[in-house]
Amino acid sequence: MNRPVRLAAAALGISVLARLAWVLLLPNGMNFVDLHVYVDGSAALGSGHLYEFTDNSRTPDFALPFTYPPFAALVFYPLHLFPFTFVAIVWLLATMAALFGVVWFALEFLVGKTALREPHWLTIALAWTAIGIWLEPMRMTLDYGQVNVFLVLLALLAVRSTKWWISGTLVGVAAGVKLTPAITGVYFAASRRWLAAVWSGVVFFGTIGLTYAISPDETRTYFGELLGDASRIGPVGSASNQSLRGALSRLLGHDVVSGPVWLAAVLAAAVLAVLAWRALAADDVLGRLLIVQLYGLLVSPISWSHHWIWLIPVMLWLVYGPLRAAAGARVLAGFWLLVTAVGVPWVLLNFQTSIWTISRPGPMAWLGTVYAAGALAFYLWVIRAGRASSALAADLSREPAPHPAG
Repeated sequence: MNRPVRLAAAALGISVLARLAWVLLLPNGMNFVDLHVYVDGSAALGSGHLYEFTDNSRTPDFALPFTYPPFAALVFYPLHLFPFTFVAIVWLLATMAALFGVVWFALEFLVGKTALREPHWLTIALAWTAIGIWLEPMRMTLDYGQVNVFLVLLALLAVRSTKWWISGTLVGVAAGVKLTPAITGVYFAASRRWLAAVWSGVVFFGTIGLTYAISPDETRTYFGELLGDASRIGPVGSASNQSLRGALSRLLGHDVVSGPVWLAAVLAAAVLAVLAWRALAADDVLGRLLIVQLYGLLVSPISWSHHWIWLIPVMLWLVYGPLRAAAGARVLAGFWLLVTAVGVPWVLLNFQTSIWTISRPGPMAWLGTVYAAGALAFYLWVIRAGRASSALAADLSREPAPHPAG
C-alpha cells in the first residue's frame, strides 16, 4: 500500500472514529430520531396502528410519525428485536460503508473498473468518503439515522447492472422502502431500458401486494389516505426542505402547495432537465442519472437536506467526469463543496423562529433556496458545457487528416 493510499485510509479511519466518538460521548449523540421511528414504528406493523405511531421524545416541536410505505416497516421490523444502542452503532457503521460504496461506484462510472483498481483512484475513493462524512447531507443522515445512503447505493447498483431483472428489482425494492427512488425508473425509460423500467414497477407493486397480504388495513391506509400528504412528513417551509416547493414557499411567505407557481417551476425544471440530458453524451451514465435524480429532489414536496446525498456524486462528476475541463466545472464543484461543508440549510435552522413559520426575512428566504437554485444552475451549466463539448468534438471530426511529410 503506497503512501497516498495509507494517508487517505488514515483520514477515513479518523473520520469514522470521530463519528463514533460523537455518538458515544456527546450528550445528544445517540438521538437518531429517524432510526427510533424506524425501529419503534415498524414494531407496530400488523397491529393496525402503524400509521398512528408517533415519537416526539426527541423532537418536541413535531411528533414524528412513521411516514414510509408498509413495506419499509416490514424491512425494518427485525430491528426492534435488538438493543437500540447495538442497532444504532451497526447502522452508523453500515451507513458510512454505504457512502464508500456510493463514491466507489460513482467513480467506476467515470473511470471504469480497471482504472479504479489503481492506487490513485483508491486514494481518491477513500479521501472523498472521509470528506463526505462531514458534508451536510451525510452529517444529517448520520445524526438522524436516516436510510438515504442505502437507497442511493441501490440506485447506482441498479443502473450499473446490465441485467434488467436485477436493475428493476433493486429499484422496485428501494421504492417499496421509500417512494423517491422510483424516479430511477424514469432514467431507465429515458435510456430505453424498457424491461428494467417495467420490471421495477412490477417489483414495486409486488411490495404493495406483499404487505397487503400481511396487513391489508395499513396498506390501504397508506396508499389510500396518506400518500402525498406532505404535512404528515413535516413542515414544508422549514429551511431544511430544499425542494422547489420549500424554496418557493419561503420566498413567497406561504405554502405554494401544488398550485400554479409550483407547477410552473416543475415544468421549467423539467425543460431544463431534458435539455441537460440531451446535452450529455449517451455513454455518460452517471451524468444522465444525476440529471434525473436531482429532478426528483426538486419536484418532491419535501426534500430534506439529508435527502441530497446525490450531491456527493455530483461533485465527483464535476471534478472527474467528461466535462471536468469545461469552464466553470471546478467552480460549480467548489460551490457545492462549500455549501454542503458549511451546511447552509442547517445554519438557517438556527435563525428561523419556528419550523412551522414559513414567512421570513428576504436574505434568509433567498439563502434558503441554495440547493434548489444550485440544482437549476447545474442544469444550465450542463446545457452550456455539454453543447460546447459536442460542438468541439464535431469540429475536430471534420478536420482533414494531416498529409504525410514529404
